[in-house]
Amino acid sequence: MAIFQAIRAARIVPASASACRLLSTPSLAAAAPTQGVMQRKTALAGLEPLGKRNAGVSVLGCAIAMVAVGGCAQGIGQLFAALVVGMARNPSMKEDLFTYTLIGMGFLEFLAIVV
Repeated sequence: MAIFQAIRAARIVPASASACRLLSTPSLAAAAPTQGVMQRKTALAGLEPLGKRNAGVSVLGCAIAMVAVGGCAQGIGQLFAALVVGMARNPSMKEDLFTYTLIGMGFLEFLAIVV
């Protein structure tokens, strides 16, 4: 590795090697844009990926969405806990309680999809 660094420092690289390197390295290829590349850049002006400046905002948005989904999961857990308690108190209402639980589960799943 030290040999390659010394050669790079001394710039003892033949001209043909630098041309191959230009074609194979994306960072150097981006330094010399062609006409087609410039046309694509102007066509996709508003569709650039998020840069460093907007990366934190996307992380915050993802965290807010995960908190909402976690709240829906907590609601489902509480719903089935209430079903178990209700069945323990009044076993004869088992079918009705299960129907109400499924309706509540549907509402919570809808909320999770909307959020």
